[in-house]
Amino acid sequence: MASHIRTVDYYYLSIPGDLGEATEVLSSLAERGINLLAFAAVPMGPQRTQLTVFPDESPQLEDEASTSGLRLDGPHPALLVQGDDELGALAAIHRRLSDAGIPVFSSSGVTDGRGRFGYVLYIRPDAVERAQATLGL
Repeated sequence: MASHIRTVDYYYLSIPGDLGEATEVLSSLAERGINLLAFAAVPMGPQRTQLTVFPDESPQLEDEASTSGLRLDGPHPALLVQGDDELGALAAIHRRLSDAGIPVFSSSGVTDGRGRFGYVLYIRPDAVERAQATLGL
């Protein structure tokens, strides 16, 4: 399996849960040239939504957030895996981390329907260096 694993930063952002609010944030980031590697939105009750953004360039996101008034929580480390989709690809990564005693406390992935996948692993900050060494980064 050909895959590429790298450490990335992610940030949390809490916004009103109103219809279109996430669209406004995403549009604003795009207008400012912020490329996102991954994104998630999760409701935090009926009035708030938590966005998780994984910028391609963290300093650029932080600069734009400070000038536009966005309040970011982060950066936090994660691992981004992109590769050729095959049966057991994610299990093999989890097995290597598990065998090394490195817990993954959350993860999310998707295939593109054409044989490739993307996968985010949330690793505790104190375990990132061990995870990097275990996965050969």
